[in-house]
Amino acid sequence: MSFKDIVGNSEIKEYLIKVSTTGNVSQSYLFVGTEGIGKLLIAKEFAKKVLCLNKEKEQACECKSCKCFEGLNHPDFYVINEEGDTIKIEQIREMTSKIIEPPIVANRKIYIINDCDKMTVEAQNCLLKTLEEPPEFAIIILITARENLVLNTIKSRCMMLKFKNISKEELKQYAIRNLGFEQVTEDLLESFHGSIGQALVQKQIQDELSQIRHIVDDLATEDITTIMSEAKVLYDKENIDDFLPYLSAVVFRKALNHREYLDCVEKIKNCNMRLKRNCNFDMCIDTMLLEMWESIRKGI
Repeated sequence: MSFKDIVGNSEIKEYLIKVSTTGNVSQSYLFVGTEGIGKLLIAKEFAKKVLCLNKEKEQACECKSCKCFEGLNHPDFYVINEEGDTIKIEQIREMTSKIIEPPIVANRKIYIINDCDKMTVEAQNCLLKTLEEPPEFAIIILITARENLVLNTIKSRCMMLKFKNISKEELKQYAIRNLGFEQVTEDLLESFHGSIGQALVQKQIQDELSQIRHIVDDLATEDITTIMSEAKVLYDKENIDDFLPYLSAVVFRKALNHREYLDCVEKIKNCNMRLKRNCNFDMCIDTMLLEMWESIRKGI
């Protein structure tokens, strides 16, 4: 893969290509942006270019560093992910003890901490000293979709690059060309939230999303018993975080021509808030469906 194969964020890619070519690289970065928009892919491609021993080569470089990178066994490149639900202080301690060792193949060492917001507070504080005084050959790239969970003391020591969501047109073309979507409706596109990662999730649950569209279509014509029967798809705790945004997008599209559906957007939002407060799952879905049905019936 190369930068040109990664969709979106052209300005950031151009900037990273420039600094990796000139060698004017900062020692710590914070990549911030929506989940699934390619931050990790871009970070890896940036790392490959920085570690490359032949800066004049535009692509298909055969230097030892690039071969190691392509073979997934580069001794100077590391990615730290969560173990369980968090990135633990032990992982950061291991990183800080090894980062001082000189590079083996390249002239630099690069550590990527993916989903760095999952670091415990202790782990973040442990990382601070290394961010303040990193070895001259070391580069640390932090990646997050939840900037608010990263300590300000961490953020202040990094160059922050804010990634934009992928444009609707780019995302639509990618979904059809690369993900196998036969068509991408406007409500489906809205539910992607500018993220290829989210589009991948939606691809896997296309049948369920089709059922959700039918539920919305039937709100104005069917009785509540039928709606509840059709809505069994929504009683899925594992996928509800994907279903509700799509349901909201479908309802909002309906509301553009039928204002009575606007109230339904609020009902979905209230349901989501109750679920986040760990209220009874089935009761939250029951209440949402009943309130949506009543709102639509009042407007007819």
